[in-house]
Amino acid sequence: MDAGLTALLGAAVGSFATLGSAMVTGRAAARSQFGQWRRQHRRDAYANYLGAVYDRDVALDAVRDALRADRPDLREVDEKMERFAAQVRGAQRAAEFVILEGPQSVVEALYLVVNAGDDLAEVMRRMVRDAHAGDTSRKAADTTLAAEREHMLYQAVKGLRAAAADVLGDNRIRVY
Repeated sequence: MDAGLTALLGAAVGSFATLGSAMVTGRAAARSQFGQWRRQHRRDAYANYLGAVYDRDVALDAVRDALRADRPDLREVDEKMERFAAQVRGAQRAAEFVILEGPQSVVEALYLVVNAGDDLAEVMRRMVRDAHAGDTSRKAADTTLAAEREHMLYQAVKGLRAAAADVLGDNRIRVY
């Protein structure tokens, strides 16, 4: 083989090696960018849901505060319940994004939060109905039950935060 042909073959092999290396590097970079994009979308979905849950809980606390009086102002209670209902709808919308982003471990933790929130809201709705009916026979028991269910909700939210932190690979997320 003459030197010219050898040089040409060497250049071709070198070009293919460079091209192959560039393709591998490009694919790795694309995978890394996609992973970062995915984590960001998940982080946003989780943060938006937790923010909506917080807003819903603040609205529910306002209902509970309005019900504390011996003779609550029913118009005020109803206004606060309307605000609570709007916050529930916002949390439900935000939950849909968490479900879409997944993964299953976070979705399962989400459902624990949803169920705990529904259980607490059920007690509060009963307390509102009783207030409208002038029935105070269950008020003390329901107040205690609401506090227990609020604690269960708090625990479920902690579980969701932990699941999200695990998926995001972020040990800076506080789970308290």
